[in-house]
Amino acid sequence: MAIFPLRAGREARVARVRPTELPWRRPRHELLLLALVAIAALTLVYPAGAQDDSRMCLTDAVLHGHLHNDACLEGSIDVANYGGHRYSDKAPGVSFLSVPAAAIVHLGPPPAWQHDRDLGLWATRISTGGIALLLCAFLLGRVAEGLVPGAGGLTLVAYALGTETAALAVANFGHVQAGALAFSAFVLAWGRRPLPAGLAAGAAMLTEYEAGLVVLVLGAYVLLRGARPLARFALGVAPAVLVLGAYDRAAFGSPFHLSYRYVSDKFAKQQSAGFFGIHMPRGHAIALLLTGNRGLLFDSAILVAAAVGLILLRRRIPAEATVCAVVVVAFFALDAGYFDPYGGDSPGGRFFAPAIPFLAVGIPAVVARSRVVGVALLAASVLASTSIALTWPTAVNSAPVYTGTVWRRLGELAQHGASAPLARWAQPTVLPFRPFGAFVVVLIVALTTVAVSWPRRPDAGSRAV
Repeated sequence: MAIFPLRAGREARVARVRPTELPWRRPRHELLLLALVAIAALTLVYPAGAQDDSRMCLTDAVLHGHLHNDACLEGSIDVANYGGHRYSDKAPGVSFLSVPAAAIVHLGPPPAWQHDRDLGLWATRISTGGIALLLCAFLLGRVAEGLVPGAGGLTLVAYALGTETAALAVANFGHVQAGALAFSAFVLAWGRRPLPAGLAAGAAMLTEYEAGLVVLVLGAYVLLRGARPLARFALGVAPAVLVLGAYDRAAFGSPFHLSYRYVSDKFAKQQSAGFFGIHMPRGHAIALLLTGNRGLLFDSAILVAAAVGLILLRRRIPAEATVCAVVVVAFFALDAGYFDPYGGDSPGGRFFAPAIPFLAVGIPAVVARSRVVGVALLAASVLASTSIALTWPTAVNSAPVYTGTVWRRLGELAQHGASAPLARWAQPTVLPFRPFGAFVVVLIVALTTVAVSWPRRPDAGSRAV
């Protein structure tokens, strides 16, 4: 007789985690907010770096009908050596996506684009990272507005300007592209479209290998709707797996040999330990990611609140909130277990970036509880993160880097103006201003975006979150 209560308990628990209907609603001032985000985030022109060398040299190789590029990658830090040739050590997705833009602007190999204001390199970066940033901001805005009316604009801006994503998007890192594709896959799966969800998830994995974690989590989520949706999802993932296998076979002799197997930079020893340099999370790395000079607590406080928001959302969308939480925990553990949590010269813990849109799903619940707290955290995050985006390529090569966090540097800027370190570190932009003038203009645009995104008062139903 005891079996029946136990069975009923299991069925009740399963029912509580069934997928819900996709919330989808257009936020106020959506187009204006996306335009302001584009001005504030995508006008920066960073100097060429190791990411450009590795990814664009593969792009140049593809345009010439092969995969290795010995001359282009000579002296590069991020390089894989195999069979007497040099290859990119990155996942090939961003390089493949960059081919059309690189062909249009006639990008060519370095040193043609290795100077601070090369607009060809800037345009190629924007064609992948910039579009990915705007796409993900759009999706987050629609989902957030569907969850809590009035929270969509704030969530859109928080993701695009209140985190490290803007800096990563215009620097040719692949994490924003991977995160946008992974989150697109989640939204499609949420909307009961498993085949295109699988296509997007596979593309994310092709862009950054670690996005394979999202493929697994979304596979489990799709399975909640049954075996047939899971089969369609797997069918969608298959093309990316085949493309990656074909690339690895052509470049490294086996469809099972990833590029990281052959890295030859100064960190090869560290990357060969553990699982491609990843170990169990360490206390020092966790502290660095949360409270370091480019840590989430000081630079993106809105995300810390969003973690609480995900917990609150489990009452309303239990399955989807669980998916987001699992992705966030998995990527945070990955970053905290990597031998270099900031990933070299970067605006922050970049390996966590693909999980940021999943974490941002919790922001509407924060807004529903307190509009004032939500907007205050947004303003602080946008000010700090935008300041880092405007300065980090120079700041990371200066000692000390954001000592006392970026807020101390902002205090120096308010006190000393153009002679402050942040002003001296300002990067050029496509705007017709000198670097410090562009710094001021971009900050004004960013804070204006915060003002435009001020949420209207949520209705009674949304406060129930």
